[in-house]
Amino acid sequence: MPSPFPGMDPYLEQHWRDVHHALTTYARNQIQAQLPGDLRARLEERVFVESAQAVVRNLYPDFHVVERGRRKEPAAPSEGGVAVAEPLILQLPDEPVSEGYVEIIDLSSGKRVVTVIEVLSLSNKLPGPGRNLYMQKRDELRDGCVSLVEIDLLRAGGRALTVAPELLPPAFRTTYQVCVRYGWRPLEVRVYAVPLQERLPTFRIPLRESDPEVLLDLQTLIEQCYRDGGYDDDIDYHMDATPPLDPTEAAWTDELLRGAGRR
Repeated sequence: MPSPFPGMDPYLEQHWRDVHHALTTYARNQIQAQLPGDLRARLEERVFVESAQAVVRNLYPDFHVVERGRRKEPAAPSEGGVAVAEPLILQLPDEPVSEGYVEIIDLSSGKRVVTVIEVLSLSNKLPGPGRNLYMQKRDELRDGCVSLVEIDLLRAGGRALTVAPELLPPAFRTTYQVCVRYGWRPLEVRVYAVPLQERLPTFRIPLRESDPEVLLDLQTLIEQCYRDGGYDDDIDYHMDATPPLDPTEAAWTDELLRGAGRR
């Protein structure tokens, strides 16, 4: 069953690390087929270490066990006379956090980076090392005349796009946003309004100045994430979205879900 939302499903925010990995991969694949013969789209990874002073420590396991309803409690394991080793307990620094993004590289010029596509994560939007590293990288891309595409499909955290919210007219201060900066026009930014109530946009991705732009169909990608992730059976639409929607969006969401028989 597809998502009941016409565009971005706000309930996917609860599963963002999984969605983020899938979305960047699907975006790479969609763009790859449109590129000139000497350009390639590649998935890259930025790594940083969370501060030891952070109030909340985030863990990102290689696998995890998810509880789905109640079941009979298993019997407690018996030691059976076997000597159980006592460990030394140490408190280690927080684990590194990895974030994927898409780079378009020019094979004919020594694999020069032409365009970077960033799907923002919460670490980009909250104060801390992740946001600082992202801001630093964004400045370096601008100085290197590399085009940058920023896709923000998260309601949590503050805005971290190239354009500050106060510079936008009210019609473009939407729940979600897409921001595109062309490498050869560093003072020009294109912003796409992405309201919760509407379909996600298909927009142009810049390559080299001499190349025609390619298209990224964001709605198709998020629908694929929802379908391949099996979220139709995993999301409880009777619960409120996290973080909470504003009153207008909450009322619209309640009417939508009731009409779709999901609440």
